[in-house]
Amino acid sequence: GVPASVQIFACGNASQSQPIARRSFFRCSTTQLKWNHGSTGLLVVVQSDVDKTNQSYYGESKLCYLTTDGMHEGLVPLRKDGPIHDAQWSYSGLEFAVVYGFMPAKATLFDKKCNPLLELGTGPYNTIRWNPKGKFLCLAGFGNLPGDMAFWDYIDKKQLATTKAEWSVTSEWSPDGCYFMTATTAPRLQVDNGIKIFHYNGSLYFKKMFDKLYQADWKPESPSKFGDIAELVKSLNLVQLEDKKPSGQGPKSTQTSIKASSANPPTQKPAAYRPPHAKNASVIQAELFGEAPAESLSKNALRNKKKREKQKEKKAASDAISSWDTKGGSRR
Repeated sequence: GVPASVQIFACGNASQSQPIARRSFFRCSTTQLKWNHGSTGLLVVVQSDVDKTNQSYYGESKLCYLTTDGMHEGLVPLRKDGPIHDAQWSYSGLEFAVVYGFMPAKATLFDKKCNPLLELGTGPYNTIRWNPKGKFLCLAGFGNLPGDMAFWDYIDKKQLATTKAEWSVTSEWSPDGCYFMTATTAPRLQVDNGIKIFHYNGSLYFKKMFDKLYQADWKPESPSKFGDIAELVKSLNLVQLEDKKPSGQGPKSTQTSIKASSANPPTQKPAAYRPPHAKNASVIQAELFGEAPAESLSKNALRNKKKREKQKEKKAASDAISSWDTKGGSRR
């Protein structure tokens, strides 16, 4: 049969009938086309349903790279056999990352000329998420993998941290590039639905569980609306340091006043011991019988209560005297 092919044509030139770039594929069932920002390079993930080498039950996959200037039309030089799990361009469009090979998968960063820039190591990974600002990226293993995540600083070319987000279905960076959210959603998973938000360095920032969660997304914002990622990270670190600062590290005047007041603490008379079950006895009794606790009574209420008690005592005394007179016990 005729081999499959991907062809790139220049728009706006009706007289041009020849493609400016072309690549043919054998054993191709489906393809994924991934353009970079600026539309100068195209990644093509080619998938076939059958693996002629019998190495994979899920078929065979390859990664090709084409440029609009015709300088590159061929396979991306990968260093391990196996499927293409994920391939993603950075937001600058100058480099792309690929997770490939049999487990444990391998991850590599390439420039726009297909030259390797950085090896991200191997592990149970199948997902790449670039930070919108291009400085960080997250390498993860979601779906049928245990949820391992590795956060990398691409500019400094170092790994920041590793963590886990089990049973994650979706994942996405925040528009400012400082936070990374994972979500476990239905109907893919009917239990343990919820979201987790991590800092760019992998530390857990927020977690919330739901009985049923169907979708979780960041509010759409343009990354250009926010400042440089280095300044955002610097301000975020300052906020974290302020939150962690002990109360004793305040201004000197505050510390002096605290020391002066604590030097002569007021002496308090020790209170009598009350068992734990009796501490709220009055409140519980008031709730049960519809009365207000004694502590909450106002001065007028206490005064009226005393008057009523005295009136009851006088009435009881007069009743006792009258009953004694009736029986003939009074003396003349």
